[in-house]
Amino acid sequence: MVYVRKNVSKLTRTERRRFVEALLEIKRSGRYDEFVRLHIAHFVGDGDRGLRAAHMTPSFLPWHRMFLLDLEEALRRVDDSVTVPYWDWTRDRRTTSVPWTDELLGGNGRPGDRRVMTGPFAHATGNWTIRVGVTAGDFLTRDLGRSRNPIDLPTKADLKEAMDDPVYDVAPWNSTVSKGFRNKLEGWGGGRDSWRNHNRVHRWVGGTMLGGASPNDPAFWLVHAFLDMQWTRWQRRHRNHRYLPAKPPGRRSDQYRRIVARHERLPPWDLTPDDLEDVSQIYRYA
Repeated sequence: MVYVRKNVSKLTRTERRRFVEALLEIKRSGRYDEFVRLHIAHFVGDGDRGLRAAHMTPSFLPWHRMFLLDLEEALRRVDDSVTVPYWDWTRDRRTTSVPWTDELLGGNGRPGDRRVMTGPFAHATGNWTIRVGVTAGDFLTRDLGRSRNPIDLPTKADLKEAMDDPVYDVAPWNSTVSKGFRNKLEGWGGGRDSWRNHNRVHRWVGGTMLGGASPNDPAFWLVHAFLDMQWTRWQRRHRNHRYLPAKPPGRRSDQYRRIVARHERLPPWDLTPDDLEDVSQIYRYA
C-alpha cells in the first residue's frame, strides 16, 4: 500500500508524538547511530579522488532517497503509522515555528555552546546522546539563523530557480557546475555566503547539521524529505528529462569512476539511480 509523507506543520498531535517516539526507539536500539555512520562514510567531497555517491555528485538525490527509505523502514518497524514528514522552509521560516517546537524537534541552542535544551532530543532527557560524530561533543547543537553572521533560509524564488532548470545535471558532474537541477538544489555556490537551497538550510540550522554527522539532528530527515519532494515535482514538470549521466564518464575524464551513472550500482545498496527514479508505488507527498 502506498503511504503518505505529510508537511510537518500539518501533523496532528498524535502523529507528532508517534514520530518522535519511533525516532527515540531506534536511537535506544542503536539502529539510529548506524545511519549516522553510513552518512559519514559517504560524505566525500569532489576534491577527493574516490567515488562520490552522496554529495557533490549526480546521485545526491537518489542516494538520499534511499537513505530516507531505510530510515523510514526502521521507524515503521516500530510503528507502522509513522512516515517521515517534510519541512517546507519556504513557508515555516521562524526559529520558533514548526518544527522547532517542544513536542517536535525542540528549539535553538543556548548561547555559548549552542546546546539544545528543549524538546525530546535535548541531552538532558537522557534519550539523545550523540555517540557517532566528527567532534567530541555528545549533545545536539543548533544555531538557528546563525547568530554571529545571520543568514536567511532559502526562498520560493531560490527553489524555483532549481525547479525551472529542465536538465538534471551537467558535466563535470560536481559542485562547480552552474547549470542543472541537481546542483542548484544541492546548493553549491561560488563562495562561503553563496550557499543555496539544501546547503543553505543546513547552514541556517547550524551546529550538528554542519558536516558529515548531520543526521545526528533529526531535522536532517525533514530537510531531505522536502528535497525529495522537489525531485518528485521536478520529474512531473520535466517528463522528458531523466537522471544524468546516462552512461559513465570515459577513461579520459577527470570524473572516471568518481560518479554513479544511471544504471550503475549506488553504494552501499544493490540498486541503481534508475531503480530509484519512480517511487510512486511506495509513497507519495501530501
